[in-house]
Order: sequence, then C-alpha cells, then structure tokens
Amino acid sequence: IDVLSDSERHTLLHTWNDTSHAVSEATLPALFEAQVARTPEATALVFEGASLSYEELNRRANQLAYYLRELGVRPDDRVAVCVERSLEMVVALLAVLKAGGAYVPLDPVYPTERLRFMLEDSAPAAVLTQSRLANLFAGYTKHAPVIDLNDHNPAWLHQPASNLDPDAVGLASTHLAYVIYTSGSTGQPKGVMVMHGGLGNHIAWQCATFRLGSSDSILQRTPISFDASVWELWTPLAIGARLSLLPMGAAKDADAIAQFIERNSITIAQFVPSLLQMLVGEVSHEKQLPSRYTFCGGEPLSIFLTQKYGFIANGGLVNLYGPTETTIDATAWSVDSSERDCIPIGRPIWNTRVYVLDSCLRPVPVGVAGELYIAGAGLARGYFDRPGLTAERFVACPYGPAGERMYRTGDLVRWRAEGVLDFVGRADQQVKIRGFRVEPGEIEAALVRLPDVAQACVIAREDQPGDKQLVGYVVAGPGGAADPAALRRALATSLPEHMIPAAIVVLESLPLTPNGKLDRRALPAPVFASAAGRAPRTPREEVLAALFADVLGIRTVSIDDSF
Repeated sequence: IDVLSDSERHTLLHTWNDTSHAVSEATLPALFEAQVARTPEATALVFEGASLSYEELNRRANQLAYYLRELGVRPDDRVAVCVERSLEMVVALLAVLKAGGAYVPLDPVYPTERLRFMLEDSAPAAVLTQSRLANLFAGYTKHAPVIDLNDHNPAWLHQPASNLDPDAVGLASTHLAYVIYTSGSTGQPKGVMVMHGGLGNHIAWQCATFRLGSSDSILQRTPISFDASVWELWTPLAIGARLSLLPMGAAKDADAIAQFIERNSITIAQFVPSLLQMLVGEVSHEKQLPSRYTFCGGEPLSIFLTQKYGFIANGGLVNLYGPTETTIDATAWSVDSSERDCIPIGRPIWNTRVYVLDSCLRPVPVGVAGELYIAGAGLARGYFDRPGLTAERFVACPYGPAGERMYRTGDLVRWRAEGVLDFVGRADQQVKIRGFRVEPGEIEAALVRLPDVAQACVIAREDQPGDKQLVGYVVAGPGGAADPAALRRALATSLPEHMIPAAIVVLESLPLTPNGKLDRRALPAPVFASAAGRAPRTPREEVLAALFADVLGIRTVSIDDSF
C-alpha cells in the first residue's frame, strides 16, 4: 500500500528538487585565467605579509604546469601535493590543474603510515613537496618523481610563463579536479574522485546565491585534505576576490583567528560549529566576525550557537551540508531568528536533487525520517580503484534519467512541510542499548535544547566488556552551570528511560580533530559514583545494594539510586 498520494509524491521527488540552472562547463583553469585577464594587478593571495597578484600567481603556476606536462601529466592523472600552508601551496595546486591533472592533497601532519598508504594507493604521476618534508617520501622516487618546491634553482623556472594551450591540454569538465581521501569503513582511507563540472557548478551557485565578488576577502583556514578547503581556495580565485591564508598554527586558536579576521577585513569564512563555538567566545562587538557571511558545516549547528552568533555578528550565518562525494555542499540554509527547535540543513543547491527514502528506495512522507540520497551535477565519479565500494555507495537512481546514479549518504533526515530538510543523525551511529535501538543524535538534540547547554555529544561506551552505556558530554553556556544530575532529570521529561545517558560529563570544551570537527575518540571515560542517599536499612536491602554495586562496578549504592 502506497501511503503517498500522486500529488505528495510529485512534490517530494520533483517540486522540491526543481533546482535546474544553466552553468558554464568551463574548467577551473579557464575560470581563473579569465579572471586574470580582467584584473591582472589585483591581489589574489596573501600569506604572512607576502602577496601575489593575479598575474604573478598565474605566471608561477604556468611555469610549474609546463614542467608537469614535460613529466607526462595528462587529464585524470593524479599529482600528490604535500605542502605546508604557504604561497607555494596555492601555486602547486593551481599548477596541477593547469597541467590537466587532479591534485591529491596529503596533509603533512598526518601519520607517516597514512601518508604512505595514500601515496601508494593513488599512484600519482608526480609528488610536489618541500625539502623539509621530503623524508616522508624516502624510497618513493622509483614510483614517481618527487619535486622540491623549495629548490633554489628549480627546473620549471626556465619554462614559459604564458597560459598553456587548452587544446593541447585537452581538459574537460568531465575530467578529475582532485582526489581527496576520507575515512573508510574498512579501516583504510578511500579516495573520492571529483570532477571539474561539479566544482564549476558549486562556484556558480555560491557566487550567485551569496553575491560574492571581487570586493570580498575570503579566509582560507581548512587543511587542503578536507573538501571545505576546495571552495575556500577556488571560489575567490574565480571571481577576483582576495584569498587570505591563515598562518600555520592558528587553525584552532580562536583568539588568533578572531584577530586575523579583524586585521585582514575578512568578509567570508567557514567554520565547523565546534570551532565557531570557541570563536564567538573570543569575539566582542569591537572585534567582529566576518562582515558578510559565516558558513558552517561538517557538524550539526545548534540553536544555542546560532542565537549567540546573532548577538555578535553583522553578517549572515549559513548552514551547509554535503559529503565529500557530492562536491563540497549539497544543501544550504540561511539561518534566521525564527528557528526555535533545530537548524535545518535546508534545500538542495543548483542542479542537485535530494531524496529521502526508506530501505526499499521509496520516498517517505513529510515528517518521517529516512536515509538521504543525493543526485545531480556534484556527484563524484566514485572512489579511486574501489569499484566494489563505488557500486555500493553510488547506486542507480530510480527517479532520474536512465543510467543516472545517486549517492547513498548514510545520513538520516526528514522533510519539513515547507520543503526543507532537518538532519536527524547517522544511520551507522545507531546503537543498541539493552535491546533498544537508539539514535545518539536525538539525545544530543534534546540536550542542546536545555537552557544551560551550549554543546552536546552522546556516544555509547563499553569501558568494561559487556557493559555498554550511553554517556553524554556537554559544554555549559556562558554563565551557565550544567549540573549532570539536573540534566538527566530534565531529559527524562522528553526521552524514554533507555535513552537517558548513564552519565553526563561536563567539559570546558569538546575535543577537536585537526580540521576542527569533534574528536569522539578523545572524549574521556566517565567516573561512575553513586549519588548521596540513604544507606540500606535491612539485610535484604544490603544484599540488593551490594549486588547492584558489583554489577555496575562502583563502590556503594544508595537505596535512592535509580537502577
């Protein structure tokens, strides 16, 4: 029995996915070179007191691109780039694209074993790095040339500085722009292959929607091994804006970021919510956030944070959602003061379609949680050299043209009646506690709705074998005093007993990964102790209390404790 009427089905599948826009098929080098022709003397790139104009950046990238062509780099060839944040980093990435290749970013702070795996797996035609990082690739020269960008007399310095002949390069919108490695369920990272067409679509949508232009100064903060860095780098260089690179070591320093924003008159920036939470604590009315837009993505955006942001910022706050497999962003939502329960992830961007489906790939009604599938211009080609995994995650789309694919995100969402999406949680983060299936995201949402909680995370811990328990971690709001016992009592008014965390740990801040996302593995184990209460009064109560204390692994139990 189909629970949807024909009208409802059409709305879910077509009306809310009517995102068609005409977009140029120009590749990124073509977009950049057109901008160079328009504003050759304008400042393109700023880093630690040094800068490059559009013409200077173009000439330096051209010389290196010609050299890469001599080494045999052609469209769809991978070129690994392991470079610290610097002017050379941007030159190297742009040169790879101009040569027709796809860059594979390798973060120098990653463990050597992980870097070696990514290098071997991607089989690059060349490796661009710096002399102080060359030891990471010792013994690799037999596979591909390792090029030192700090060479005092580089071979590419004698190459032409003019633009490469596009016909000779043969680059098209269907060729790869980059291959970014993400964590894999098998324990090994997997390379996501993204094409120029998806990147061009994102740039066109972002510039038109938020009226980005040459007067903007855009912060480049995200490590290049994460896909949020892609728009930070290439959107400004495609429109004549100024690209401001955050100095090394300041990526997670909220005070340093706030000072950098003020000093460089940053108009546009992006942060994961965990880092934005730290940043707004450092910002006053005299020291503003980006003056036009702050983009947020990578984690759920809380009501508390958006309310606090609104008291500080002059610019708009935008919630972005998108897996690496869908070219940076798939949906967006401009936050306003009317939100009271949760911040939606919004509507699909240009030339993108989103489907909320059940386990049989049927659309679910408004208000019902289902798994999110994404189709359209931003879809990646798949995972490099992983045909089985590609076939598992990039599946046939029953609601598009013949042969089209859609990406299975593993994220649970639901439609609102007005046609925007709410993020519910991860399908693969669902846990089973005492026979009950529990979505930690639902508990996290309940926690951040409480007045004293600014941030929250809930995980299932098994610190003692066979004893799996929910544990909540919270950060109190400014001036607030989050009391774990009071928070558990408050949760009991909206959640069933099996969803109440066994313990709530109050932290000064949530631990973050190098990208600023929540580091779940760094969350501390709770210390379980019984609350103050009455001691056992009878021999039977003494035996029962001792049994519960033994099972729970704590010293004493009160007869007033809840079991």
